[in-house]
Amino acid sequence: MASSTLLLEVDNRGVATLTLNRPQRHNALDATMIAELQQTASMLAADSAVRVVVLTGAGASFCAGGDLDWMRQQMTASRMERIAQARLLAEMLNALNTLPKPLIGKAQGAAYGGGVGLLCVCDVALAADTARFGLTETRLGLIPATIGPYVIARLGEAMARRVFMSARIFDAAEAMALGIVARTIAPGQLDAAVEAEVVPYLAAAPGAVSAAKTLARRLGPRIDAAVIEASVTALADVWETEEAREGLAAFFDKRKPGWAL
Repeated sequence: MASSTLLLEVDNRGVATLTLNRPQRHNALDATMIAELQQTASMLAADSAVRVVVLTGAGASFCAGGDLDWMRQQMTASRMERIAQARLLAEMLNALNTLPKPLIGKAQGAAYGGGVGLLCVCDVALAADTARFGLTETRLGLIPATIGPYVIARLGEAMARRVFMSARIFDAAEAMALGIVARTIAPGQLDAAVEAEVVPYLAAAPGAVSAAKTLARRLGPRIDAAVIEASVTALADVWETEEAREGLAAFFDKRKPGWAL
């Protein structure tokens, strides 16, 4: 499949490496990348030759969250247009979360907002010990809505509430303590650490691995159509607030919003 925002390589073992490939934009999520991630997830799910998927980013960042131009477009969009865009993002995250293959996240750099969401839909995520993280939405008057079900499922409510609302930036050690990533590794050793996560799956029965993942998801926190739709509606509601208008306007004007001290 041709892609303008992703790279996909599959080795002779059936290990697929899916790379977010907008390094000049810090791999920020826009409408095109969201659609291509959804399509690629569907393709990988259906490919019996693929045993494991590694999700990573090109360049300095893993994923900086929402693309600025995409967010600017949302400022003037109608409610229905915003709901449609939020639903596409939610469906993409759900497709990755339910991918019937092991999904290993490799955060070679910073992950903010939606980037944290992408790590939380991985079965295991590893990060360079130099990476930085943050759920930065409230700084803009928004909320981490569509990623919320996956962040809460990964961290649990108590741990999530430590970073879900404050928009503060934290380091890789705290990301590991929270449960976003399983391990932090020196950048030069990250590839070897990811390979060590991959290898056991190549000795396991692919069908059993898929069935075990499905069962784990069924027994875990409920993330069904109703939960996903509630997250979409919550985001659309917040987009209509004066805080969102002020927060985004201030961001693009490079000034502090009215509430910032």
